[in-house]
Amino acid sequence: MKYSNNKVSDMKIAYIGGGSRGWAWTFMTDLAREAELSGTVRLYDLDTDAAKNNEIIGNALSERQDTAGKWKYVTKTSLKEALEGADFIVISILPGTFEEMQSDVHLPERLGIYQSVGDTAGPGGIIRALRTIPMFVEIGEAVKAYAPDAWVINYTNPMSLCVKTLYHVFPQIKAFGCCHEVFGTQNVLKKIAEDSLGLTDIKRDDIKVNVLGINHFTWFDYASCKGIDLMPVYRDYVKKHYDNGLEEKERNWANSTFDCAHRVKFDLFQEYGLIAAAGDRHLAEFMPGERYLKDPETVEFWKFGLTTVDWRKEDLKKRLERSKKIAAGEEQIELKASGEEGILLIKALCGLTTVVSNVNIPNTSRQIKNLPKDALVETNALFERDDIRPVMAGEIPEKVRALVMPHVKNHDRVLKAALTCDKYLVVKAFKNDPLVKKRASNKEIEKLAEDMIHNTMKYLPKEWSNR
Repeated sequence: MKYSNNKVSDMKIAYIGGGSRGWAWTFMTDLAREAELSGTVRLYDLDTDAAKNNEIIGNALSERQDTAGKWKYVTKTSLKEALEGADFIVISILPGTFEEMQSDVHLPERLGIYQSVGDTAGPGGIIRALRTIPMFVEIGEAVKAYAPDAWVINYTNPMSLCVKTLYHVFPQIKAFGCCHEVFGTQNVLKKIAEDSLGLTDIKRDDIKVNVLGINHFTWFDYASCKGIDLMPVYRDYVKKHYDNGLEEKERNWANSTFDCAHRVKFDLFQEYGLIAAAGDRHLAEFMPGERYLKDPETVEFWKFGLTTVDWRKEDLKKRLERSKKIAAGEEQIELKASGEEGILLIKALCGLTTVVSNVNIPNTSRQIKNLPKDALVETNALFERDDIRPVMAGEIPEKVRALVMPHVKNHDRVLKAALTCDKYLVVKAFKNDPLVKKRASNKEIEKLAEDMIHNTMKYLPKEWSNR
């Protein structure tokens, strides 16, 4: 990288999963809006044609007169070519296909186990991790061999296990996970502050919060806006709007893909006194199955939706068609801010600014005092030149810690299961997961685990076939 006049040029970014039809375009757009950074983005993907398509899209975007950041996009066909000499590495991959995810999300329904996302917790998250961990072992080893000093930014789920695997393979790696769920809850607090206090011209980052927890199961024990304590404001708002949530109008929540009325957040606040800081469909999967995901009618009652894999398949078809149109010049990417902070964090790590943001990294600094040191946690951290300094978030209240710990323990079980091809650890993780626990007999759970492993065998190391 070259520094001149508060700008960085000749930056080399490796994008693993560079054929993405979603995150890649978001990343390209944010780079195109940033005048202080320029360089080369190396796109690597198992689907080389998809990466080449994004190469066309990225270069066309960079050539537009309305783009401030100028980048050259090139496709690479090996991890070595992509990583050598890289300053930053971005990982955004889909482990397997939506066919495997169909089993992850929907096969447990035969036991009455419903999942609203199926990529982080629950049986779907566990099986997805079995596919993902070997891929991240390969990536971690490649980073160690070809770009040991690069910063690695992960967007792939299951976030905690992806980042945990990278540190297991290469303890000195400079890796962290980015997730926007906290931003969504800051926006909820922004709306409540506007409605309750009459404040105007509030930006999301005017909402100051203390973040503690694990990815997709994060919590705020502090929130303020322009010097005003928002915790009592939130408490009063929850009491008043508990039944309807933030969504007053009637709607068919069964057809909702990502939207929610935030009633799960409100309910968790009523019981635990902290603001649950993720989307309701994620939060629900970390709780006992009978609470929010007992059946579709219960989900409807809490005003969120089950994101089906059929919807994801249809959405992918639309994105594939859009990809062709953009690459052919029949449609242009709109240069609007994504709301993500990845590029801002890169600027901070380059020394162009300092930023405090939520981040997923090991708890080695004991930023959450009463979680294990080897847990992969999400808290705030200060990003500055070539360094991330975790903010000391304090302790999670014991009642909330009791909700978090089964998942922290499962992270250890699932990582070991994936590394040793041990199906008995997978079964144990299933039985320990709150969505599954007490919902079926031991024999039924064991059979479910075996069938789900079988359905994803194509993406598992060959040792699994002998188990």
